[in-house]
Amino acid sequence: MTALYQSDLSGLELVNRGKVRDIYAIDDETMLIVTTDRLSAFDVILPQPIPGKGEVLTRVSNFWFRRTSVLIPNHLTDIPLESVVTDAAERAALGDRAIVVRRLKPLPVEAIVRGYIIGSGWKDYQKTAQVCGIALPGGLQLADKLPAAIYTPSTKAEIGAHDENVDFDHTVKLLGRDLAEQVRDISLQIYREAAGYALKRGIIIADTKFEFGLDESGGLHLIDEALTPDSSRFWPADQYQPGISPPSFDKQFVRDYLETLDWDKTPPGPELPEEIIEKTAEKYREAEQRLTGE
Repeated sequence: MTALYQSDLSGLELVNRGKVRDIYAIDDETMLIVTTDRLSAFDVILPQPIPGKGEVLTRVSNFWFRRTSVLIPNHLTDIPLESVVTDAAERAALGDRAIVVRRLKPLPVEAIVRGYIIGSGWKDYQKTAQVCGIALPGGLQLADKLPAAIYTPSTKAEIGAHDENVDFDHTVKLLGRDLAEQVRDISLQIYREAAGYALKRGIIIADTKFEFGLDESGGLHLIDEALTPDSSRFWPADQYQPGISPPSFDKQFVRDYLETLDWDKTPPGPELPEEIIEKTAEKYREAEQRLTGE
């Protein structure tokens, strides 16, 4: 399977190259998002791509965007890629990695929902028995299911910097109370419905991250990506066991490998062994197949 580490499209202005996505301007109302095969771990872009990863992320996101459109509008348009990327060779190189989306004003908040205690939430809980100011029951084990899903937002950091967990009141200061509550409530609703769907297909969504934007009328939209192996922790339900870090269908597989290295989690990222690259690509494909049946 071919890999796309970085896109380079003629006739379109590149306006941003993020950790994973390249964004091109089309006109005042629309943009082209190319989800590359780059992999970011601990907020550092690793030097090698994961072949096919960008296509999986795009197809999985589009699946969830369609499924959640009854709950909240999103940034997708019906504009075909051929009308924007007219060069056939460039279009072929993109594969399923590119979508035409509406231009929306992104909110400066990462909307994170946790259904299980893992990752930075586990570290915070060990220190304070709280996550983002939310008190949790005592005696929880690593990877335990929480009594109810919790909303634990974070700031959006620049490339190379780390996102910072914040409490809900911090988002009120950034967004205003009405919008902050709207983001919190819809994030929890989407998570609960998606987690229930995924569990029936053998996947536990331990936690996930949403991003939102506003249209010209102030209407809230789901943007960026949704419930992918990059923005979520996916665990196989039949191998889940509290007390240990479960195996995963997501980039946690890479994170676990990187944790074994003598690396300070600052750029440049280390080279990955071919075996890790292949197994990671396989995990992404399996997650898509389980969730979408395709």
